[in-house]
Amino acid sequence: MASIDREEQLRHLHEERKRKTKEKVENAIKRLTKDSKAINFNSVAKEAGVTKATLYNHSDIRERIEFLREQQEKAFSNSRVKRDEANQDAMIASLRRRIKKLEGIIEELEDENKKLRKDESKDLADYIRNL
Repeated sequence: MASIDREEQLRHLHEERKRKTKEKVENAIKRLTKDSKAINFNSVAKEAGVTKATLYNHSDIRERIEFLREQQEKAFSNSRVKRDEANQDAMIASLRRRIKKLEGIIEELEDENKKLRKDESKDLADYIRNL
């Protein structure tokens, strides 16, 4: 009869330890999510104070971490694509404005060159006449 009580106590202790581990892991995931940090086996293990083996050995915890990690990767890649497209549109608009400005400067310089050549021709003609 004492062995039955002992087995029951061990089973109870084991279940309690599993429950505490799951609770620590869930709290760690909540903190990581709240702080917008990456959720993966390394970060969860470190935050929860458990080993990676513990996370891998509990199938429900493992599936949850894999799911959350995958969701973060999808969200990151989707936001990156949108950001890249927005950046590309902004870059194109900026380059168009710059081209327009440079075209205006080129036009002014060409006009100035024409004027200087005309003045130079006139000055050269006057110099030759005075010789």
